[in-house]
Amino acid sequence: MKLKLNLVVIFSAIMLFAGCNADAQIEGADKDQFNKYWYAGKAEITSYDLKQARYGEVHDGYAVTVFVTEPFSKSKQVKLDNPKINKNDVLNVLKLNYVKKFNTGIYRYSVMESIFTPVDLKNNPNTVKLSSSVQEWCGHVYTQLNLDEDKYDVEAFSYFESEGDEEFEIKREFLEDEVWNRIRINPSSLPTGKFKLIPSVLISRLTHRPLKVESVTATLSEVLEKKNIMRYKVIFSGSNRELSIDFAANFPYEIESWEEKYKSGFGPGAKVLSTTATKKERILSDYWNKHDIEDVHLRRKLGIE
Repeated sequence: MKLKLNLVVIFSAIMLFAGCNADAQIEGADKDQFNKYWYAGKAEITSYDLKQARYGEVHDGYAVTVFVTEPFSKSKQVKLDNPKINKNDVLNVLKLNYVKKFNTGIYRYSVMESIFTPVDLKNNPNTVKLSSSVQEWCGHVYTQLNLDEDKYDVEAFSYFESEGDEEFEIKREFLEDEVWNRIRINPSSLPTGKFKLIPSVLISRLTHRPLKVESVTATLSEVLEKKNIMRYKVIFSGSNRELSIDFAANFPYEIESWEEKYKSGFGPGAKVLSTTATKKERILSDYWNKHDIEDVHLRRKLGIE
């Protein structure tokens, strides 16, 4: 796979940032504040109560978001084992590992996405990599997007005959899946108004829709009924979908809840349902060192036993 990063895409940056809502009351973070929080050697882990729409019903479960900064390889698009060896290959990214667990009748769904977004959005305005997987008792599917100049190279694997194994390209556009990282880095960078977007890879898989660019309209506004909370809302013109994310107006812009509305189920009887997630608990932890039996109490604290 040809992996090249277009590190300075002026036109793309102008298109993404020009539509930002100047009236949104967001308190910006200075460099020292940002570095103190995101480069302290810990990840931010948040658990959420999940109500997941699937098969025309809403199922209980939980979601977890894990945000952490990492040194990323520009050339290989993987986490660097030793970033000091080749400093010119280092790209600092904010990584989100996004996990969902929910049951559908007798069997369980396990969903995970990893999104790698450059911290320096001014010089690197596009997410460089995204991977998504879904496991359940029927089988599992996997999709990966790698930034390659003006496009994303896509590899997709599925146990369904109609989807099968695919390799294709999709024009570089803003990714729905990178919204979460942009909120945490700088919510003022979120595009608003009408623009083109690559929809969520996860939703594409769950609804069995081809992954292709869509037209959307987005707004960034204060939530009047909640103090110091902003809402980013995206309405999809072609797929009867909506996404709303509520987050703190002040740094570090913690994500408090979200709601997705889309048609759940298959056939003419499918109806639009809401998937919602509401914050349960949040901790900062070097979780990669917390793998012993004595560390299980952290799962209890997050409420995800």
